[in-house]
Amino acid sequence: MTCCDPSPTQPMEDNHINMQSHSCDPERPAHPGIFPTREAGKSDHQPGGSSVDFPVSVVLPAGGTGERTGLQTPKQFCSFLGRPLISYTIQAFERVSWIQSVVVVVAKENMDLMTDIVQRFQHKKVRAVPGGSTRHRSICNGVRALGDGEEERPKVVIIHDAVRPFVDEDLLYKIAMAAEEQGAAGAIRPLVSTVIATTSEGYLDHSLERAKYRASEMPQGFTYDVICQAYQKVTYKRDLAAAESIIKETLSRSACVITGGSEQAVTLADALQKAFGALDMELDVIPDLMGENAGYLLKDWNFIQVSVNRSCLSEVEAVLTDLEAANRALLHPLVVIWVHLSGSDELLVSVGGVEPAAIMDLASAAKLRNILLYGIQLRQTKDTERWERSVLRVAEITSALIRERSPALVGQLLQA
Repeated sequence: MTCCDPSPTQPMEDNHINMQSHSCDPERPAHPGIFPTREAGKSDHQPGGSSVDFPVSVVLPAGGTGERTGLQTPKQFCSFLGRPLISYTIQAFERVSWIQSVVVVVAKENMDLMTDIVQRFQHKKVRAVPGGSTRHRSICNGVRALGDGEEERPKVVIIHDAVRPFVDEDLLYKIAMAAEEQGAAGAIRPLVSTVIATTSEGYLDHSLERAKYRASEMPQGFTYDVICQAYQKVTYKRDLAAAESIIKETLSRSACVITGGSEQAVTLADALQKAFGALDMELDVIPDLMGENAGYLLKDWNFIQVSVNRSCLSEVEAVLTDLEAANRALLHPLVVIWVHLSGSDELLVSVGGVEPAAIMDLASAAKLRNILLYGIQLRQTKDTERWERSVLRVAEITSALIRERSPALVGQLLQA
């Protein structure tokens, strides 16, 4: 096995470690030898008479459920010679004097079990933290925990499999030193199996030259800053923020405005259509959701119901009923915006005789069906300039509600 850093200009072929003499047989497991029994924290030697002069910590992901092995007990907790396998792995790292701490990441339901193991076998450098939904996220939790502890933040973090207790101190030393110098390093081994490239259709194409490739192995080492920033940027910020942004942009490109056939509503819808164009949004205007127009129920994500004077909540209730009847498998919330065109003498505290509490109740019920209902009230006016400003304001508010899909504003009656 070889320790490899990412720098192409500084190969580490001299770091080859001879394992057991029978290790050339790829199908035969390494000889178990004798489990380490030295007192925790004590090491027989330092590799080459050298010692690591910077803090090093270890993360052991141990959140597996045992599904692949068919065991009821996860293999890291299976007992060997009266001790769980995870305890042997921990001890292998505890006996290395220059390793300051070990974080074991386990499933939440196994936290008590892991705490009991630490206490029963008197592990001194160890603490357990709950894992995530995937191995990737579990390792991230372990790395974060190293920055939250009382001990000095490590310079290098070594990640290793919790179910592999046979780890050589010389290899750990070389990985730690290479990671500190290059930012990242890991164990690799030559390929022994035939590797075949395939075509795009899945057919076997040609064999790869094994001498050019290596298999990546554990343990792997990283400087704390490198791995911490990698998880922050890739796992939690950059990828998720980008995905969320793409989804919201896709859902926000168009909307369907329903007029109910009212002349005043059609006039407002036509004005909104022009205003939406300036906001790079498409707006389709239809009188209702019946007949051919029912197709909008299956293709649109955003609906604007325009109601005039006489209207109460019956029109928007009808839209919500139609959307529910369409039985869409909603991966993302639909938006319904009720635009009420009120008379100039109509009070703002109620809409067509409907109290704000009724709107909130309707919105709360719709939210359970993954539909976000908002309200906007617009006063009619004969002042052309003022009317145009109001229409633009409605377009801006509507665009923002569609784009942000904010649960905090559900059921609110906004004033344009």
